[in-house]
Amino acid sequence: MKKIISLIISLLILTIIYWKIDFASLLELFKSSNIFWMLISLGMFIPLTIITSWRFQQLMPKGDKISFIEANKLILVASVLNMILPSKMGDIAKAYFMTQKGHLEGTLSLSLVIFEKSCDFLSLLLWCVFGLGFFPPQEKPFWLGIMTAIIMTGIVIFSLLLGSKKFAKLFFNLVKNIKIIPQKITSKLSKLEESWQIMHNYFWSDKKLLLLIAITSIFLWFLHLLQIWLFIFALNAYVPFLTNLALSSLAILAGLLPLTFGGVGTRDAALILLYKPYLTVITAAGLGLLCTSRYLLPALAGLPFLNQYLYILPKITKDN
Repeated sequence: MKKIISLIISLLILTIIYWKIDFASLLELFKSSNIFWMLISLGMFIPLTIITSWRFQQLMPKGDKISFIEANKLILVASVLNMILPSKMGDIAKAYFMTQKGHLEGTLSLSLVIFEKSCDFLSLLLWCVFGLGFFPPQEKPFWLGIMTAIIMTGIVIFSLLLGSKKFAKLFFNLVKNIKIIPQKITSKLSKLEESWQIMHNYFWSDKKLLLLIAITSIFLWFLHLLQIWLFIFALNAYVPFLTNLALSSLAILAGLLPLTFGGVGTRDAALILLYKPYLTVITAAGLGLLCTSRYLLPALAGLPFLNQYLYILPKITKDN
């Protein structure tokens, strides 16, 4: 039901966006695009997947390493499931897959995936605030200043959650004691808290691994944002690189809001709004389509492997 509602919201937003857009102009935009930069930017999903898979291998305990091929399949299948399951459950599904295949026990596998996604989110926030810090003051509306303060607060809170057991325990207790939160969500928070504690014990015991994963995650998200910048080149437009770091990060964050189908709609609307000083509405709409390809291409690449993991889907949907 959640997926149907999010799909309806996505379609409504897209309908509003494309109501006044000249489709002939949008088609002409892609016809006249720079083929070289288009191929380079679209093809970046390959090294991005490879680096993500390598990082996933490094996260595994030394005695439970998985092959590089298996790590790639898990990443690609998760991309498929993220397109059909609510709330990015494809990533959580990796934990179930590892447990079912005997790689790790359940709670540790979930904590590993949580840590991976936490590093991704924190890296995205870091690049966002970095870009906002270099945003030209004369082009910076007041609400971007507010967003900078909010994101910096998020970085501090998330860093404390990852770095302090006491703060994490206090945070979860405060959230669980909010009376308006349904019992089902409180139960999930308890499971998340347990996995979070295991994550602390596992990753903070190896500082070298922690540093390696942190550097890899920051570099990985630099490449993600670079890909979006190259999309702009492919559409024969230009945005200053540091400005793009801020704007593309904000658009991705908008797409992470649990409102729409895979971020489609909210991300497109954010791109049109944020890039208005630099791109026409047609170009920004085209950029939105290319940004959607960032999720669609890995999902298509993962389809051939999906049948190897379908048996676990009923358990995932039941538990979540």
